[in-house]
Amino acid sequence: MDVVALGELLIDFATITTDADGYPTMAAHPGGAPANFLAALTKFGCKTALLGKVGNDAFGKLLTGTLIRADIETSGLIVAEDVFTTLAFVTFDESGDRSFSFARKPGADTRMSYEELNLKLIEDAKVFHFGTLSLTDEPARTATYKAVAYAKSLGKMITYDPNLRKPLWSSMDECKKQLLWGLSQADVVKISDEEVEFLFGCTPEEGADKLLGEFGVTLAMVTLGPNGAYLKNKTASTYVKCPKVHPIDTTGAGDIFGGSAVSRLLKLGKDPGVLNAEELHYVGSFASAAASLSTEKQGGISSIPEEAEVLAHL
Repeated sequence: MDVVALGELLIDFATITTDADGYPTMAAHPGGAPANFLAALTKFGCKTALLGKVGNDAFGKLLTGTLIRADIETSGLIVAEDVFTTLAFVTFDESGDRSFSFARKPGADTRMSYEELNLKLIEDAKVFHFGTLSLTDEPARTATYKAVAYAKSLGKMITYDPNLRKPLWSSMDECKKQLLWGLSQADVVKISDEEVEFLFGCTPEEGADKLLGEFGVTLAMVTLGPNGAYLKNKTASTYVKCPKVHPIDTTGAGDIFGGSAVSRLLKLGKDPGVLNAEELHYVGSFASAAASLSTEKQGGISSIPEEAEVLAHL
């Protein structure tokens, strides 16, 4: 097993059209940041598994089928009888940027406990990945704390994506506290320029320096939207650009960047902290191309391009 991720598997309802009164017609797509992340890894040749929870309902069954078809191991997926699969409703502005509404009070993903986790998946993996949505509510928060500690005790590489979703937090102070905790646990961080601004009120470059110097991160990858990304470790840094695309749906692009980047880190087989500028550029360019190309299709998991298509844009 290359990578195991813990966190939400959900349905993204994406707006297709809007009627005269502003009500959207929506299409359902499989989503959830950790699932999107793993789907990119699997698409690019890695073996992956998800630790998550869905409801025993129509959407939970659809999502389970999606993971199986994407070749993501499902032995860590719990099916709950007492809670409904989490739903996210995504609306877009003219440039394709999203806003989110959630049906998650509670959603199945928040009800996952540590005792339910298949720890053997963590033991067998090289990398443990988590995000922040599993930190919003108990018991999933404690499950995440303990799973991260267990993975670290086994010497696994820890990757993390803050994945800021403000509507899911009871307060921004609590949100910031949990995001900072996640950063303090990670070896490799994928973070957006907006998240750097929210947490630190500084530039992407200053944010990367903070992650390396104050949080002990070995590789910081700051995504810059359509402007590409900035990658930095203790030995080198690089900027990468995105290919020109015509985005229709940016859902999951950051997750796909993260999964694509980690697929290249595993392919290189080196400590991310000692990659040189050329290697960082390869990792970032591949991830930026994959993420950009995904925005030309609807959805997250379903929008990941083929590896040959990504390589053709480098």
